[in-house]
Amino acid sequence: MALFFNRAFRHLSRVYDVLSRRTLIEREITIFDDDVFITSYTRSGTTWMRFLVGNFVNPNEPITFLNVERLVPDMYKNADWVLRRLPRPRLIKSHEAFDARYPRVIYIVRDPRDVAISNYHWELKMRSIREGCPIEEWVPGWMDGSSWPRVGSWADSVNSWLATRLGHDGFLFMRYEDIHENQQRELARVAEFLLLDPDPERINQAIERSSAANMRKMEETQGKKWVATSRTRSDKPYIREASSGGWRDVLPEETVAYMEAHWGPLMKQLGYKLATETKEEAAEIVHVAQ
Repeated sequence: MALFFNRAFRHLSRVYDVLSRRTLIEREITIFDDDVFITSYTRSGTTWMRFLVGNFVNPNEPITFLNVERLVPDMYKNADWVLRRLPRPRLIKSHEAFDARYPRVIYIVRDPRDVAISNYHWELKMRSIREGCPIEEWVPGWMDGSSWPRVGSWADSVNSWLATRLGHDGFLFMRYEDIHENQQRELARVAEFLLLDPDPERINQAIERSSAANMRKMEETQGKKWVATSRTRSDKPYIREASSGGWRDVLPEETVAYMEAHWGPLMKQLGYKLATETKEEAAEIVHVAQ
C-alpha cells in the first residue's frame, strides 16, 4: 500500500511540475537521430529561417502561420506526442542553449544590438514590460539573462553552441546579416547541409514566399490564429522591419557602449564592428566563420 501511495504521489508531483512549468519539459522532448534543429537566441531570425527552409523543403505547400507548426514546429508550442507523430526527418525550432542530444543544428546568430531592439518590442507585444519603458532602462536587465534562466543571455547562448559545435559535422553556423545580404547563397548552404539539391528556381521561390512583405500580409489575417501571437497585442506587429543595423538609429550611445563593454570581444569574433573602438581596433576583426 505504501508503495502505491508513493508512486501516486510521484505521479501527481510530476503532473504538478509540468502544469506549473517547474519542469523544463522542452528539454525532455523525444529527439530522433535524423532531426534538424533551427536554433538561435530569441529574435535572431528563427521565424524567418523557419519560413525560408520550410518553403524550400516543401515547395508544393507554401508556409503560412497556419501550417508552420506542422511543417517546421516550435518545440515550445507543441506537445511531445504531437511532435513524435510528424513525418521525419523533422525540422524543429529551438531557442535552447547547447544540448548535446541535438544531432544536426542550423544555428543563427544576429548582432545583439539589433537583437535587443527586437526583444524589447516583443516584450511590449507580450505585455511583459510597461508601455513607455525606455529601452535604455530595459537593456541591462535583459542582458543579465535572468529573465530566461535555462537559456541565459545572448552571449551565454551563443558561446554555448560555438564553443562546442563550431567546425563540427552536423552544425551549420549562419549570421542573420549574411542571410539578409544574400539569401540565395545562404539558402543554398542550407540545402547542401540538408543533402538537398540547391536548385536556384526552388531557392528563389522559397525566398519570394518568405519575404518580410509577404509575411506581414499573412500576419494581418492569420496572426490571431497562430499560437505564438494569438494572445499578444494586435497593435504591435510580430514581423517588423526585418533589417540589420537598425540599432544605430534606435539605441542611445550610452546603451551601445554598455553592451559593447560587456560583449565586445564576442561581437568582434562574430564579425560585428564596435561603435566604441578605433579604426585600428576595428581592423583586427576576424569573422568566426573564416
